[in-house]
Amino acid sequence: MHGAVTETSAAVHPRSARDLDAATPADRDRWVDALRVGSLFVVVLGHWFMVALTPSGQISNTLAILPSLQPVTWLLQVMPLFFLVGGIAHAHSLESLAARHPDRTGRYAAFVRSRAERLLRPTFAFLAVWVGLGVVAHVTGLTGRSGGDSDGALVRSALVMVPQLLWFVGIYLGVCACAPGMRRLHARWGPAVPVALVALAVIVDVVRFGGGPELVGNINFALVWLALHQLGFAWRDGVLTSRAGWAMVVVGFGGMLAAVIAGPYPVSMVGLPGETVSNMAPPTAALLAQGIGICGLAVVVRSPMGRLLTRPRAWKTVLAGAPFAMTAFLWHLTALLFALMVLRGLNIEQPEVGSIGWWLSRPLLVAMLAVVTAGLVGVFVRFDRAGTTRPERGVVATRRRHGEGRRGWVDLLAGVAALVIFFGVLIVSVAGVDVLGNRPVFFLLGEVTPAIGLVVLGAGVGLLAVTGRVDQAADQSAPAAVRTAAIAD
Repeated sequence: MHGAVTETSAAVHPRSARDLDAATPADRDRWVDALRVGSLFVVVLGHWFMVALTPSGQISNTLAILPSLQPVTWLLQVMPLFFLVGGIAHAHSLESLAARHPDRTGRYAAFVRSRAERLLRPTFAFLAVWVGLGVVAHVTGLTGRSGGDSDGALVRSALVMVPQLLWFVGIYLGVCACAPGMRRLHARWGPAVPVALVALAVIVDVVRFGGGPELVGNINFALVWLALHQLGFAWRDGVLTSRAGWAMVVVGFGGMLAAVIAGPYPVSMVGLPGETVSNMAPPTAALLAQGIGICGLAVVVRSPMGRLLTRPRAWKTVLAGAPFAMTAFLWHLTALLFALMVLRGLNIEQPEVGSIGWWLSRPLLVAMLAVVTAGLVGVFVRFDRAGTTRPERGVVATRRRHGEGRRGWVDLLAGVAALVIFFGVLIVSVAGVDVLGNRPVFFLLGEVTPAIGLVVLGAGVGLLAVTGRVDQAADQSAPAAVRTAAIAD
């Protein structure tokens, strides 16, 4: 978000709660910061509770074993909140960028690069480790063991299941790439834009479930998450009043209930193994309705939560967790798989899911996983912090070279790069990271493999790097006075 207190400075330079509170600008929306941190940590805890291991070494889902728990996802599916917060943050960044540099040339490329670097740097660290683990597992023959071997089954499942969380990185990067254009649409049409996106998402589902091609449902990967992201622009501009929030709660949750009861949608708002229809992949109108409802709930409680977060200790808690949220998200399933394998190695059997022993053991398991995750975060958080670039920096020379050699094509190339990265990350999230086993899986129109996903991802990053080199060359060739003015900005 914005303001003088940054996530990294709060963590690296510990200060008292009162000092941090006093250093925070009065206009900072603390509830937005809390939503960002809280939504990711809720996802972490949810995954820890949901993942179950069968005696045969297969990874299953507690919600599939205990369907009566599935309605809890109506409140605990919090990914819509992260896209809402993303819209708020992007609105601020784009406003700041436009104010500093009115000329659009190069602005889009700088914006996309800054967002991609922020997300891909910790993601590459994650992939490096898991690709390495996959190579070791393949070379040692662990992944090639027969289907009856429980350890081999667990490792094969892990090499696919753990990277699945990267779907969020891919989708979020895609939404980031669309943010400047969607912001312009918001400036012109306001709330009509999310309304139109919702209507289009419903039409997509009508076609999909009405006998149309299954492939058409994938359009909702864009429509659903862009609609929720668009609500962040409305929040930023003050459109989402408490009254609007209550309307979102009623319409959103009411629409979700109607869709689940009368429509073809499952009860769970998270994906479950063996489902014929998932509300997540591709996202459905039911998930969009749930997202509108929970975002409305965030609007409704904004004032009381804002007052709570004016308390120094509460605000310090948010600032303390903020620098680690993304790293914890990336590594929490690694911690879970490590713990499960250790327990198997010690011949400690897990209680039957849903039994009293299972419920009683959850706090202990969560505490153990928190310790393991904290260790992983301590090692890998450096990749989430280092080298953050300001989106404005790469625009300065492009705008100030007295109109010579304008490189507007870098913006187009940045858009292409973002699209390629989007597909690369999604392919990896579907196919996994066993590059030597390289087992094919179906994705959109045909079969893909982990190696294909990594190659596509690398190609997208390479294209985006070209735009950075162009701006760097422009900076170096600019007159000294221009470079000085750029630094002053």
